[in-house]
Amino acid sequence: MMNRIFSEITPEIIKYSELCTKNSYIQPELYTKYRVNRGLRDLEGNGVLTGLTDISEIIAYFFDENGKKIGQKGELFYRGINIEELVDGFVKEKRFGFEEVTYLLLFGDLPKKNELQNFSKLLGNYRNLPTNFVRDIIMKAPSQDMMNTLARSVLTLFAYDDNANDVTIPNVLRQCLELIALFPLLAVYGYQTYSHYHDGQSFFIHQPQPELSTAENILYILRPDCKYTELEARILDIALVLHAEHGGGNNSTFTTHVVSSSGTDTYSVIAASLGSLKGPKHGGANIKVVEMFNDMKENIDDWTDENKVRSYLADLLHKKVFDKAGLIYGMGHAIYSVSDPRAAVLRGFVKSLSEEKGMHDEFDLYSLVERLAPEVIRDERKMYKGVSANVDFYSGFVYSMLGLPLELFTPIFAIARISGWSAHRLEELINAGKIIRPAYMNVCDRRDYEPLAERK
Repeated sequence: MMNRIFSEITPEIIKYSELCTKNSYIQPELYTKYRVNRGLRDLEGNGVLTGLTDISEIIAYFFDENGKKIGQKGELFYRGINIEELVDGFVKEKRFGFEEVTYLLLFGDLPKKNELQNFSKLLGNYRNLPTNFVRDIIMKAPSQDMMNTLARSVLTLFAYDDNANDVTIPNVLRQCLELIALFPLLAVYGYQTYSHYHDGQSFFIHQPQPELSTAENILYILRPDCKYTELEARILDIALVLHAEHGGGNNSTFTTHVVSSSGTDTYSVIAASLGSLKGPKHGGANIKVVEMFNDMKENIDDWTDENKVRSYLADLLHKKVFDKAGLIYGMGHAIYSVSDPRAAVLRGFVKSLSEEKGMHDEFDLYSLVERLAPEVIRDERKMYKGVSANVDFYSGFVYSMLGLPLELFTPIFAIARISGWSAHRLEELINAGKIIRPAYMNVCDRRDYEPLAERK
């Protein structure tokens, strides 16, 4: 057992924390008085414009002739191309799409056949960690949190790069492509190490196969027998595509812009973005969805009984069941109201996978909750701006059916989003803007310095 030397909270620390809280609390009415848009969102929930991007666009509402905000069917565009058309395109051609979408996000255009082949080959060639990196870095001090492991590995790769601080576009692009290729290895190997040392599971490391897609390689290196079905790999690939990018204003991508604007290195930027994504308000929601459904299945004897399901959902809002947080996880989004296009795309493929896995009853329960939850929220909250299932509602179910451990849910998100982060980092550097520095107003009263002997 590892010696945990930083885990004790002493009475002294409690006392200091109370002092910190007392003297750092700001009265909520001051935010209104000084018109502070908390969370960089105005009172209507609209994001404050902080920059421009050419990478992706989110459409969730329009304004009528009176300037009233009206929710609409959500749409998401990668470099001007509708995400639903993108997915439909490579699915119909029975191809994997993540590499193609990564090319599109980075370079602005869909690749031609030979360009896609060369790009995929390049990623495959980059999918090799430095000699002994697994032994010397990943296997040392394994963490119970895979996002911590991933961030630590990224920061350590700085030491293996002779041009780590070079922020010219060719070098940053090379670094980003290497990280895109290596993220599956860093995440899965980190989990294998944790699983061995913490849970006593057999330890195995499979080498990636350069000819396989990113989704295929994740399943190949994760599973003891390296086996997977075509449907499993294709649905994981679609999940990666849907998580690859979501505008410049989401927390982790905005972090990418903020930290890149300081002129620092790629490894520091991506580690910061990982720290943002790790937050439960951002990247960890699909874990909560799965845990919520597990609790629901244990406490409802008939999953088809609408009254029982509706009652459980109401109890969730009243903080009576599950984690007593008052939330129905997977429902609602900061931007989308009528529908999340990513959830809409994923839903059909989830049904096919549930049939292959013999989990049709679970899929029916998800569908029932998706239908009932907006009604329950409307009735219980007595307010209704529109709420629908978001991408996390179904992605966690997908990962569960694929047999992915909960510890890898958020790292899978990161494996996808590194493509978007890379595109935004390059965009920030290419446009060479100022360092991002929003204003904060000080609300502390002025006072005189007191000599030590006179302080009471």
